[in-house]
Amino acid sequence: MKKDIHPKYFDTAVTCGCGNSFQTRSTKAELKVDICNVCHPFYTGKQKFVDTEGRIEKFKNKFAAGYASLKRGKKQPAAVAAETES
Repeated sequence: MKKDIHPKYFDTAVTCGCGNSFQTRSTKAELKVDICNVCHPFYTGKQKFVDTEGRIEKFKNKFAAGYASLKRGKKQPAAVAAETES
């Protein structure tokens, strides 16, 4: 077995953007994360939607009429449309 091929293993302090911190073990001495179990919507039950361009409303309006209306509104490419007209 080869010697000195494994990385060093540290007691690691993990710090979240929300201010929560906890200890674990890792190959890095310190970790900074954006989200943790204290502030993640899955664990807290609170969802925040950041919708700067109205994408959620656009999606809801698009699919409000149902799937059948999407099939009727499809446009054919110009080459296919020319072949079907002749």
